[in-house]
Amino acid sequence: MPQVMEFKLPDLGEGLTEAEIVRWLVAVGDVVAIDQPVVEVETAKAMVEVPCPYGGVVTARFGEEGTELPVGAPLITVAVGASSLPEAPAAQAAEAEGSGNVPRPLIGYGEDHSRPARRRRVRPVTAAVSAPVVVAPVAPAAPVVSAGPVPVISPLVRKLAKDGGVDLRALKGSGPEGLILRADVEAALAALRAPEPAPAAPVAPAVAVQGERIPLKGVRGAVAEKLSRSRREIPDATCWVDADATELMAARAAMNAVGGPKISVLALLARICTAALAKYPELNSTVDLAAKEIVRLPSVHLGFAAQTERGLVVPVVRDAQHRNPESLSAEFARLTELARAGKLAPADLTGGTFTLNNYGVFGVDGSTPIINHPEAAMLGVGRIIDKPWVHEGQLAVRKVVQLSLTFDHRVCDGGTAGGFLRYVADCVESPAVLLRSL
Repeated sequence: MPQVMEFKLPDLGEGLTEAEIVRWLVAVGDVVAIDQPVVEVETAKAMVEVPCPYGGVVTARFGEEGTELPVGAPLITVAVGASSLPEAPAAQAAEAEGSGNVPRPLIGYGEDHSRPARRRRVRPVTAAVSAPVVVAPVAPAAPVVSAGPVPVISPLVRKLAKDGGVDLRALKGSGPEGLILRADVEAALAALRAPEPAPAAPVAPAVAVQGERIPLKGVRGAVAEKLSRSRREIPDATCWVDADATELMAARAAMNAVGGPKISVLALLARICTAALAKYPELNSTVDLAAKEIVRLPSVHLGFAAQTERGLVVPVVRDAQHRNPESLSAEFARLTELARAGKLAPADLTGGTFTLNNYGVFGVDGSTPIINHPEAAMLGVGRIIDKPWVHEGQLAVRKVVQLSLTFDHRVCDGGTAGGFLRYVADCVESPAVLLRSL
């Protein structure tokens, strides 16, 4: 007799508590193999395909596309162990290893999600289960009723439940392997007999604000929560300076003239940032409120703001302090392409220690950005435009950029922040200054 196994939405990592169903990859009646992706969900971090740890026939799906489910909510049920079902190759391999259909760690987390996953369409078959197969609506507050055999051994327990009007399928047994015991039925009976709470006093309905309502969830919701937390916790301050970027642009043109991969302006600014953080490590840190400590971080994981159709995201370049401008350019290009395609893995969007924000691409000169919590600082870069500038005692037209540094005043004073920004500006105006630290 087949056993119906319930698969719940797993913890997708990074403290995420919910996910939205974007697309079902299987239908009711499909045969699935162990670790086969069954649904594509969108978290506050990225789009993720969720694999199922059971092999068998899908008997129910919980939630339509567009539904938001909390972690731990039922996702699908799978009938496993049916003798009339053709076994998928992955399930046969699992049995050969002696694992069967026992739950296994889900594959795909902590790996490279940036490459498109291979999907295998399966043939729908009729599952030999004891109840009709339906697509279940989402009802987190209601108990999940299994369509498989009820795990009850004692006839006395069955009679007690029948006499008291308790549905055994709605109970979760406390015995071994979910076995329903007499104590479980008695607890259910006590809950049924408990007096209902007095109805609350009627509350006057609030007057709804007129206008279009857009759900604050997904990426937009995550951004709102993170920015609000940054404003609540971080006493930030901003300083800025104009810099003559003519020499930096000339150095970039010279680098690109010799052939090879093109070097971006962002990559040169990132390399300047890593050199500046080596001189001023206070700004590559975070504040541990629980321990009341400032934690200086050994590696620079450089985040950069990228605007996509899904909203603002901040991909992270790992160990940026060990990369040269060519390597930084390649990594920026790779992560930007994945961001625009919506294929960044959660690991690509977390763990940053310092952020570089090039808002000049929007045609603006300056900004006072909000720090990307829990980081301690962010360097903003405006547009590079021709402006009148005094150069070597003469008025000339030069390429000028505004640089701004927003920093957490808990980790350093204005002198440190000013020193960092001045060093960055000096490197922009005279790239040869950077050679001293290479």
